[in-house]
Amino acid sequence: MKKILIIVFILVLLPFALKVKGEEYGQFQSLFTDIKAHKIGDVITVIISEQNRASNQVSSKSEKSTDVEAQGGPGAGPLDFIPLFGFDASNKNSFDGKGENSRNNSLRAKMTVTVTNIKPNGDLIIEGMRTLGISGDKETIVLTGVVRQKDISPDNTIDSYQIADAEINFTGKGQSQSGSRPGFITRLFSWLF
Repeated sequence: MKKILIIVFILVLLPFALKVKGEEYGQFQSLFTDIKAHKIGDVITVIISEQNRASNQVSSKSEKSTDVEAQGGPGAGPLDFIPLFGFDASNKNSFDGKGENSRNNSLRAKMTVTVTNIKPNGDLIIEGMRTLGISGDKETIVLTGVVRQKDISPDNTIDSYQIADAEINFTGKGQSQSGSRPGFITRLFSWLF
């Protein structure tokens, strides 16, 4: 019976014994705590699912019409030999213009970011960058923002729409990007005209 009590006592004190010079050895966590990020240096997995749609339609129509008419007849008085003249004028302006602009963007990705700072209210400031190279092309996603600790799910993930002040930049460099870009002469003529 004594041996069992000693073993239980050792197992209870084991987490405290693993402290080395005031730092945790091997990131010990209790069985009852979750793995959610809560301090500087912790990481959070962000599930990016952004879809933006914008549509703008403009229609304008205007018409303006002016008519002027004058008539004349034979002269009167001592100058009756000079006939009065008449004229007729008409002016009509019309404008009918239509414009339409439509834009659809979609971005789906999953990346891990680091907690860089903590606000006084406990919100986490996050920042992360992910670069992917495929066949000479390089695509980079940079994400920054503010996360409430209560929005982080138990598996330490968060959806991108739950990030406050989120800034997501997706850029690419390589042959596919330069191939889809107009040439120098085309860009010059577009700029001039």
